[in-house]
Amino acid sequence: MRRPHTLSSLILTYVLAILVITMSLGFGLYTRLSGRFLDEDTEHEALAIAQAVAADESVRTAMAAGDPGHVVARLAEQVRAADDAAYVVVVDRAGIRHSHPNPALIGQLLDNPAGALDGQTHVGIDEGTLGPSANGKAPMRAADGTLLGAVSVGILESTVSRRLWSEIPLLGLYTGGALAVGVVVSLFLARRLKRMTFGLELDDLAGLLQEREAMLHGIREGVVAFDPHGRLSMINDEARRLLKLRHATIGVTLDDLLPDGRLHDVLAGTDAGADQVVLTDEFLLMVNRMPVRLGGRDVGSVVTLRDRTELEGLLRELDSVTGLTDALRAQQHEFSNRLHVLSVLVGMGEHEEAMSYLDELTTTSTSQAEQLRAQLTPAALAALLLAKITIAAERDILLTVTADSRLEDPGPDPRALLTIVGNLVDNALDAVAESPAPRHITVRLRDDADVITIDVTDSGPGIAADDTERVFADGYTTKPARAGVRRGLGLALVHRLVTRLGGTITCTPGPGGAFTTCLPTTRPAVRA
Repeated sequence: MRRPHTLSSLILTYVLAILVITMSLGFGLYTRLSGRFLDEDTEHEALAIAQAVAADESVRTAMAAGDPGHVVARLAEQVRAADDAAYVVVVDRAGIRHSHPNPALIGQLLDNPAGALDGQTHVGIDEGTLGPSANGKAPMRAADGTLLGAVSVGILESTVSRRLWSEIPLLGLYTGGALAVGVVVSLFLARRLKRMTFGLELDDLAGLLQEREAMLHGIREGVVAFDPHGRLSMINDEARRLLKLRHATIGVTLDDLLPDGRLHDVLAGTDAGADQVVLTDEFLLMVNRMPVRLGGRDVGSVVTLRDRTELEGLLRELDSVTGLTDALRAQQHEFSNRLHVLSVLVGMGEHEEAMSYLDELTTTSTSQAEQLRAQLTPAALAALLLAKITIAAERDILLTVTADSRLEDPGPDPRALLTIVGNLVDNALDAVAESPAPRHITVRLRDDADVITIDVTDSGPGIAADDTERVFADGYTTKPARAGVRRGLGLALVHRLVTRLGGTITCTPGPGGAFTTCLPTTRPAVRA
């Protein structure tokens, strides 16, 4: 297997590659621009020499006289040698050369005399007989301004190239220095990155990232992470499902994700505490928020979410079964006492008294059940209230259903109606448990005008005026904590069910608890 590249070697390789490429491009651009600038400087240098020769009095005098002694050629050669020029050519008005490095061309006609004798200065690259050269041309005039001829001076391009190459070592020194600095910086960067990544290489980091993603998206708990500024930095699939955030974007704030409410407060840390119970439209969540600090500084927070919906439902069903068991136990205890009384009366020979007592018991039990059955058409609701009456009696609490109670239509969701009534009665039983005698609870049910009205009142302490809205929030309770029992969910569940059915529930301030629930007898239309 091929050994993976280390972080330092990768950084060094890439930094050097970037430097070499940029330096090569820079070197090519520099040489091209430098060559152009040298050509321009050399052209102006050649022009300056030509102008100096054209202004020389000896040359002008000789050209004005026709150069009988061939003085111009000698003077031009001296200037060419002194200024390292390739040629210094002096021509008269007819275009005849009077000087040239090649003596055979002296006295010959210039190839293009018109351009040299137009009375203007010229610079450029000339493809002359000696090769390409940077050329400068200047007119030669007499004292009265008459055109005597022209001077053309050229400096070979090979000379320009030598000047350019003479600057290459300095450019190479700068390039080598830049590469050395790049190596040092890359090594320093690699060491710093290794310290920041705890000595892990790139393959190790990639493996850790894959393991983290597999773990976060594979567990059955929701995990949400926020940075120090409250922006979403990570969320797994389970958290998206529980929070209904299918399209949550990393980097958005909590205010953009969730509306104001208890869930928002718990995730933000405003409502602090361990194992916070939050009730949403579909789930009952156990929420824990843990601030994260590294090196003494705040790096954000991590929130875990556990779905307790099914478990809480099972616990509440167990509570219902326990309540029924308590009711049966209370009835069994009451029947045992009655049977004991009957057995004693029979044993004493008081047969008529025993029959009278038995008739009275039968009439009382049967009449109460028959009365509830006559008032409430749903048999399950009548049975529920009968069981609650028995449980209340066991606790020395008088629970009565008003004589004007009438209910024939259980509405679109009979099970929801049972849950609502059961929770309200249980809440009232707990509320009056610590109250002084006499303790009583009154239940009234009506289905007038397509609306089911449920009134539950009790003789307990009631709800303060400031808390009549908060009492329906999940987690809010005025009851003391009890081991194994989660407080603050009963009324929240009732409120959620009532709202889902399109109804309303209100609380009247104390003294004495009073809750009024109104439910439509038809299921509300679902908006598209």
